[in-house]
Amino acid sequence: MNFTKIKQIREIAILGFIILLGIPGVKAQEAITLDKALQIAETGSPDLQLSRLNLERFQKNLEAQRAAMKSHFSFDVVPLNYSNNRRFDNRVSQWYTNENLETNARFLVSQPIAFSDGTISLSNEFGWQSSNSSASEIKSQVFFNNLYLNLNQPLFTYNRIELQLKTLELSYENANISYAIQRLNLEKNVTQFFYNVYMAQMNLSIAKEEVANTQKSYDIIVNKVDAGLAAKEELYQAELNLATSKSSLQNSGVTFENAKDQLKLYLGMDLFEDIMILADVSANPVPVNLDTAINSGLSSRMELRQREINVETSEFDLIQTKSLNEFKGALNLRLGVTGDNKNLGQIFDTPTNSPSIALSFNIPLFDWGEKKARIAAQKATIQSQQLNYSEEKKQIIISIRQVYRNLQNQLNQIDIAKQNEKNAQLTYEINLERYQNGDLTSMDLNLFQTQLTSKQISYAQSLINYKIELLNLKIQTLYDFEKGKKIMPAELYLNEQNK
Repeated sequence: MNFTKIKQIREIAILGFIILLGIPGVKAQEAITLDKALQIAETGSPDLQLSRLNLERFQKNLEAQRAAMKSHFSFDVVPLNYSNNRRFDNRVSQWYTNENLETNARFLVSQPIAFSDGTISLSNEFGWQSSNSSASEIKSQVFFNNLYLNLNQPLFTYNRIELQLKTLELSYENANISYAIQRLNLEKNVTQFFYNVYMAQMNLSIAKEEVANTQKSYDIIVNKVDAGLAAKEELYQAELNLATSKSSLQNSGVTFENAKDQLKLYLGMDLFEDIMILADVSANPVPVNLDTAINSGLSSRMELRQREINVETSEFDLIQTKSLNEFKGALNLRLGVTGDNKNLGQIFDTPTNSPSIALSFNIPLFDWGEKKARIAAQKATIQSQQLNYSEEKKQIIISIRQVYRNLQNQLNQIDIAKQNEKNAQLTYEINLERYQNGDLTSMDLNLFQTQLTSKQISYAQSLINYKIELLNLKIQTLYDFEKGKKIMPAELYLNEQNK
């Protein structure tokens, strides 16, 4: 396609901004291209920063859970524990006073068992104790040491450690997907804001050109009125046309500044920094195969994986729901060696073995149907999530078809807009010559000027609409038809993590 006129308008706008840069007192502007805008948004966009922080939160939670599955070491110290209590001895029906002074320290190693949801721990307590009682003349002062190996194992229930880890892994994966989707949406939004500024910048340039043309026609009618070749009514209309053109120029300037503010806000730029847009809106047709687009979307769209995660998470919730009022047991096994002596080196001269075993069961009898109802409710939730997955696939197909049709339609709109712009340009030039020869009124010429402005803007907008729809197809299918290759979803966040 030939986009000569649009390129000329763009070059005029760029030249005008470059000239402004050289005028003393005019603040320098930063030229922003679409690629540069995307680079700025990668680090400055508030939306992407929030998504990145959310991703980091789930990542740290997963790291914390994995760390919690390793051995825990603790050391408890009691430097001083003194008590003096009045007690009653039921055996002899007599009150007595017990005074006790103790200092001790305990070292504990605890290891969760992931595959069985149990916990094994090793504990060693060492200390010194002094005790005496008014009921006896014997005063005890001994060193003691208690060494225990303890196993606590839940029975007949689900593995809570494993389920919690899998839940956090799915949450982290889901956060990764959300971050990747946010990056894709960022590209789309930045492109939309960028071209909004470009169109506002172009409208401003066209408005300046319109004012210049209107000023030219105004000067012509002034000369004709002064020479008595035209009525004063023509001058009044020309003045009105010139005032209207200047008002339109002012409105275009306001729209341009507002659009720049919106772009800078979304990119996370300094709002007081002045920018100008450098864009290439040429849109060469890109061949698109609908079957390839649909197949790529169904195999790559990350929203489908999010729906699968929702189903898996709901199944985990069902496991927890089934544990309500469940039959379960617990096994606690302890092996220990204790020793005490008033001499430190003789603590284990006469050690005492201290084994213990405890087996307990929780047997629910009747819950009035609570468990059954909650399980049924959770199963309904799972079916809902499965239905959402199925509907998401249908929605993806429909969305891709719509974008494909829009692309084909936009190509037709570009051809029509191009021809309309060309015809409007020729029509304006012909009627401008008629106006100069006195065969056309200034009101009629203004109508042709307005028509030309409208067609120029429509042509540029049709080109931009095509580029945005092509980007939308890329997001919908995760396939870059311009480069002819698929976009791997993992690349959207793995590159960020490797920075």
